[in-house]
Amino acid sequence: MFSNDDLSSLRWDATSGAVEIIDQTLLPHTLRWVHLDSLDAYCHAISYMQVRGAPLIGITAAFGLAHALQENPSDAGMAEAFESLLATRPTAVNLRWALEKILAEVTELLPFARAEAALQCAVELRAEDIANCARIGDNGLALLRQLDAGDTLNIMTHCNAGWLATIQWGTALAPVYKALAAGLKLHVWVSETRPRNQGTNLTAWELGRAGVPCTVVADNSCGQLMRQGQVDCVIVGSDRTAANGDVCNKIGTYLKALAAADNNIPFYVAVPESTIDWRCPAGDQIPIEARDAAEVLAIAGIDAAGENREINLAAAGTRAANPAFDITPAKWVTSLITEHGSFDASEEALASLRVQLGC
Repeated sequence: MFSNDDLSSLRWDATSGAVEIIDQTLLPHTLRWVHLDSLDAYCHAISYMQVRGAPLIGITAAFGLAHALQENPSDAGMAEAFESLLATRPTAVNLRWALEKILAEVTELLPFARAEAALQCAVELRAEDIANCARIGDNGLALLRQLDAGDTLNIMTHCNAGWLATIQWGTALAPVYKALAAGLKLHVWVSETRPRNQGTNLTAWELGRAGVPCTVVADNSCGQLMRQGQVDCVIVGSDRTAANGDVCNKIGTYLKALAAADNNIPFYVAVPESTIDWRCPAGDQIPIEARDAAEVLAIAGIDAAGENREINLAAAGTRAANPAFDITPAKWVTSLITEHGSFDASEEALASLRVQLGC
């Protein structure tokens, strides 16, 4: 039915109009595609992290709004669908960015014409995401070549910023895939990324499928690996980047940036333009999503018999806080890798980029 590349996180069929996503909550043990067929299904997929990663969240929401307009293209229906999708995840700015792209295309149209225009816009945003991530990979590869001394290049990453977090290629992992294709010898340290374990469950899984040598390590071991000289650079993604270069990413990113700075290790952040929030002056203004304490207090997996299990890690009644993201100040970021090139993480550099883009 679907003709898209197998390494795609969201498949769209031009003939039937069907949209399918990988249920990432089941990885790495089960690869299951889910058909999204209602606004509620789109909202559920984003809220419950069947899809995650700022770029993928945005593209999924775009298709969700297009679907909603097929059922109710009125001004009221459009506004209700917009607000429902916008409320699913507060931190990833791509969500708002993609929804506003759709609105800009359809608001002035007569209601009967909105659904088709919205779908066309969503399809174009999907294609642009693939192309932009490929360019991020090329620009990141140029930085990796500068570090390559002929031996194995050891790269550390946090959370998941590969093709599972975008459509194809990824952001932070795009340079890794480009380096592999270019013949560079490399190895990736994958931090587990508690409490959702996106490193263990997603990054290690997709790197393994691609044939990239990788090793999962406990989050708390990453600083020691840097001190021992076993890390040549760190590359992470971003869910929102402020206009001054501050970066919001999965909780634990800030600590890695501090350890990298203390050990003179380059700390790169792969940032598509859609993840830069030009309206946000600094990282302190970025809303940090607080998720369910159960994610900290329990863990899911499969047992020796292959059965899915959820195990309580703490005593009954234990309290837990679960901030999903943290802020890495721009001063700890060596470079922002974008589809437009690599830039200093500074207000001046980003202002220059903004002028260049005319936005």
